[in-house]
Amino acid sequence: MFEVIKTGGTARRGRFRCAHGGEVQTPVFMNVGTQGAIKGGIDAFDLKELGCQIELSNTYHLHLRPGDDVVRQMGGLHRFMRWDGPILTDSGGFQVFSLAGLRKITEEGVTFASHLDGHRIFMGPEESMRIQSNLGSTIAMAFDECVENPAEYHYAEQSCARTVRWLARCKAEMQRLNSLPDTLNRQQLLFGINQGCTYDALRIENMKQIAALNLDGYAIGGLAVGEPKEEMYRIISAVEPYMPKDKPRYLMGVGTPGNILEGVSRGVDLFDCVMPSRNARHGHLFTWNGIINLNNAKYERDLGPVDSECHCPTCQRHSRAYLRHLFKAKEMLAMRLCVMHNLYFYNTLMERIRYELENHHFEAFKEEYTDRLDRRI
Repeated sequence: MFEVIKTGGTARRGRFRCAHGGEVQTPVFMNVGTQGAIKGGIDAFDLKELGCQIELSNTYHLHLRPGDDVVRQMGGLHRFMRWDGPILTDSGGFQVFSLAGLRKITEEGVTFASHLDGHRIFMGPEESMRIQSNLGSTIAMAFDECVENPAEYHYAEQSCARTVRWLARCKAEMQRLNSLPDTLNRQQLLFGINQGCTYDALRIENMKQIAALNLDGYAIGGLAVGEPKEEMYRIISAVEPYMPKDKPRYLMGVGTPGNILEGVSRGVDLFDCVMPSRNARHGHLFTWNGIINLNNAKYERDLGPVDSECHCPTCQRHSRAYLRHLFKAKEMLAMRLCVMHNLYFYNTLMERIRYELENHHFEAFKEEYTDRLDRRI
């Protein structure tokens, strides 16, 4: 399923085979289509043109709307959104703890209020697995408790233990679902999630426990939620030696180009973040020299592309001046064109990272671009 084909220190260049879309080249950035679409008017056919390898959607949101039962009746998420590559579905855990209203956590799961209309919903490990099975995604994430940083040590310790117990239930339920003849994707994979806030000892112990379950992949969760980036890097480095070497590693919700370069150098294979599309919808675009803000007056008469080094459809066809005009005129096309650019930039960045790893130049590349790509021009 997963093979590391080259290393550079802790950094890994690999390939990942799964049920949909053949072979994924890693490190890879997963383009986030929370509700089955990239915000900004991007569809599955656009994603192909923009170099996307894996699309990510969200269990919580699709369960609420249109309903996972509806998606199942439509033939699963792949047929519903017309995407033939791999899809990873987030378990819904993060949204339950960040978006939902009043909630009650028990050993069975979480009762919470929908952020749409307030109606009461229960979700636990089995429910999350059944929803993701109905969606038919390629990779399902385990249902875990997302604890805010900073958190009191004793509560974080209890939460880690509960997350491991929930993970064992997720694995058992997925095995049951994958054995049923009418399951949409009987090869659905399960990734476990490492938790433990910013406590090294909790993170390491939790990683040891979930590694023992021999899952299809492992994620580091609960980071990039407001803690200093140095804390995030420290936790990744602490956990990495205890992550199985022969399984893909996923850093959830990360991040800036600089974050990604630092994550790759610490052994991470998969990334996702809403940042490139969200920033693009506000005119903040990534380039090989840093981040530009198209709302600035200096771009009013700028006939150059967003980035002269970029080959995305937007840079090949349109000027900074035109894009700025679209934003000022509140035209929807502004968001679409800019989201296309940022997603292409991220996917191209990952392609470049893979190239540098293959040619043993990654450390020099990281040294040159980590700060440059994150700076605002």
